[in-house]
Amino acid sequence: MAKAFWDQRYAEDGFVYGPHPNLFFCKELGKLKPGRLLLPGEGEGRNAVYAARRGWEVVAFDQSSEGQRKALALAAQKQLSIEYLVCGVDAFEAEPESFDCLALIFVHFPSVERKGIHQKLISYLKPEGTLIMEVFSKEQLGRKSGGPQHRDMLYSEEELMEDFGLLKSAKILHLETELTEGRYHEGLASVIRLIGKK
Repeated sequence: MAKAFWDQRYAEDGFVYGPHPNLFFCKELGKLKPGRLLLPGEGEGRNAVYAARRGWEVVAFDQSSEGQRKALALAAQKQLSIEYLVCGVDAFEAEPESFDCLALIFVHFPSVERKGIHQKLISYLKPEGTLIMEVFSKEQLGRKSGGPQHRDMLYSEEELMEDFGLLKSAKILHLETELTEGRYHEGLASVIRLIGKK
């Protein structure tokens, strides 16, 4: 079901979330020395290509083959190389502690799976590795500026601190921001941003 939804969305003309990277991701990535970056749920590749241009070794995955097609085309257009796998988070495997940065940009999981998936992904971070996260809060429900329209798929600060609170210097911020990320992320949105080190 989910794969069919995302394949249909990414098969639309143009970049449905825009060709440009997420602004919070750009700001936080710019503070780090380039290394290996993991991007789950990477869609059409806008963040992966941005990171590769700045010297990061990028591994991305998404369940949508249409997303992969667009991402690899965008990378080729920029004469860049990214590794992009077509799989869900349950099927993705990597060596423990093998990434310098993990970025979760508007990647949402149902509550019954959320904590386990987040812990699995954090296991791939090296000691002192950085998590960069921006997601929609539960207050986004009913808004047309993006995100799942199911409360169970939206997050609270308490849930994310439960999942990531053991990270060093974890900083979390719940705010409203104006999104201009293509036709499906446009307008005032309620988001949660989290930064932490393992």
